[in-house]
Amino acid sequence: MVINGKLSLALLALVSACAGEDPQRSAADTSASPTIAAAGQSLGQDLYQRCVSCHQANGEGLPGSFPPLAGSEYAIAANTSVPIQIVIRGIQGTLTVKGVEYNGVMPPYGLGIEMSDDEVAAVLTHVRSSWGNNAPAITPQEVAAVRAQAVGKPAVTAEELAPLL
Repeated sequence: MVINGKLSLALLALVSACAGEDPQRSAADTSASPTIAAAGQSLGQDLYQRCVSCHQANGEGLPGSFPPLAGSEYAIAANTSVPIQIVIRGIQGTLTVKGVEYNGVMPPYGLGIEMSDDEVAAVLTHVRSSWGNNAPAITPQEVAAVRAQAVGKPAVTAEELAPLL
């Protein structure tokens, strides 16, 4: 089930209120409440269904065609702009993930096929905390900052991301 950004914020606020949390707290602040974090993770898991055909349910990708997200240096990069740019701008060209070279195109999911900042943050947080990945969550504010810089830019390349890894 895919939920639009405004509805997801409303649902997170409702979950927060029902759990006895402060309803004025930002729904994007998933670090403050296990209930909100679980709701965000559930949204991310649901949104990941858009990615399954290429990256697979287990995050292992398809050898020779689509790179894995499990253990991917791009997915778990300390600089969160790396995975955010990949989702928002798409990526094309040669990319080496876990020592294996891939050459393809991933469409943008933030400028053409619209995903809200909340949705991009949720799906990336899901990826960064699944299949043995253990990277910090990504916030909607981080996504918004990267999106503002991405307007009008073409798909990102591995060469462009290399200095950020």
